[in-house]
Amino acid sequence: MSQLSQIRSPAAVQAAIDEFVQLGRTKFLERYGFGKSRDFLVRDPKTGTDCDSKAIAGVAYGRQFPEHGPLTADSFSGGEATVVPLLTGLGFTIIRIGEDWTEAEVQATVSDYFQMLRAEADGASFNKSEHNKVLRKLLSGRSKSSVELKHQNISAVLDGMGLPYINGYKPRGNSQLLLRKAVQAYVLQHQQMVGAIVDAFEEVKQPGEKSYLAALVAPPSREELVRSPAPAKQRLPRKLDFAARDEANRKLGRAGEQWVIEFEQQRLIEMGCPELFQRLDWVSDTQGDGAGFDILSFDSKTRHRFIEVKTTNGGLASSFLVSHNELEFSKEASEQFYLYRVFQFRDGPRLFMLSGDLTQHVHLKPTDYRASFRTVVG
Repeated sequence: MSQLSQIRSPAAVQAAIDEFVQLGRTKFLERYGFGKSRDFLVRDPKTGTDCDSKAIAGVAYGRQFPEHGPLTADSFSGGEATVVPLLTGLGFTIIRIGEDWTEAEVQATVSDYFQMLRAEADGASFNKSEHNKVLRKLLSGRSKSSVELKHQNISAVLDGMGLPYINGYKPRGNSQLLLRKAVQAYVLQHQQMVGAIVDAFEEVKQPGEKSYLAALVAPPSREELVRSPAPAKQRLPRKLDFAARDEANRKLGRAGEQWVIEFEQQRLIEMGCPELFQRLDWVSDTQGDGAGFDILSFDSKTRHRFIEVKTTNGGLASSFLVSHNELEFSKEASEQFYLYRVFQFRDGPRLFMLSGDLTQHVHLKPTDYRASFRTVVG
């Protein structure tokens, strides 16, 4: 008999749910070493909070058998064949993530999301919790966490379309087909408004923050998502292609490179080699594009650092364009190549670095081809 099948106490499950609600999702999952559920949530009959089903099952085992303690995440599998029948058999309601939302609920959530996105693009303040509270009055008993998850799903859809998304809602995949259709339909039906949002995010404004080294953060991790059934591909006008426009925005790119040069000055001073800054070369300015990098800096007195700068007013995980030349140079220069991703530039720049072969850090999707009447074979 598996350990999971020994859970027969609804009270043990409820105790685990009570702790989840008391601690909050993030702290609960961190305490017991579980990740977020990708497919199924269990609903708290007391508060309506949707909880991560596998984590609840693992902790419930420890509540029923305190002498053994909770199960670890890698000691059993979650999902439709295991945790779902266990918890439903004990009288709890299981929710398949996103799939029980009605069309009216989805449309209301998408509309609310774009209200917040427009405010963020305009630099206006807004309260996410208040938006969540007001929106839930239009929905059928949705919890705060389930609405937040839906907003993260919308971010993922927009990111996949090459559009900006709300910084506070990190993209999270596995969204329902109905939601993806609704977001695409909203974008195409409100092109003027979405275009204004993209325009606002492209605004080039010199940031006031000058604490360069404090702006450095860890890069996002590369993720692999399970492919979901997708609606027909909607091809957006270039005006709405945020990643492409970011790349084409020479003013934004130049401002980002200038900021990186000032960052490099501080870094070289911290290294104890301020004299190296006099030898730094802004290659894209002095020689033009095509070298495979923008700035020639230093790791030591005898070792160069080749820096390619990608700047956006968008958030941490915003996608960006990489040329074939830049990609090949990242392989050739190896550890001496650095991609500096400058993000949230307008609001106070943040920066992360990717060193070496870019194929080891990001997923790459071909977007353009060079057409020719001649080719080399053999």
